[in-house]
Amino acid sequence: MIEQPTLFETTLKQSDIERVLLYALGEFQARGKVLAERQLPLDRLRGAFRRASEKFQTEELSDEKSVEILGNLGAKIVRKPSFVAKHPFRVTVHAGLADRAKGVYQESLNND
Repeated sequence: MIEQPTLFETTLKQSDIERVLLYALGEFQARGKVLAERQLPLDRLRGAFRRASEKFQTEELSDEKSVEILGNLGAKIVRKPSFVAKHPFRVTVHAGLADRAKGVYQESLNND
């Protein structure tokens, strides 16, 4: 018997979610944006996250889930007070993670 996920469960595995976010970070860089070693508001990355979700036909992640996974991947996350911004997170991606994201993005392009 196959169980349906509940409203609050995701059907994606952790590795799939990481791949979507890595693709998004790679795509962000492919658009000519500087990512590595730069503190960015989460708002700056949300468009890339949305496009990656559309490409992989997955549900867009919440801000909290996105920053949790990014933190697990090694990004530095700073939470600002909620009155500062609608999406009160700042993300700093180290150079190694940025390079890894470029690789995931390029590999995806090669496989399409």
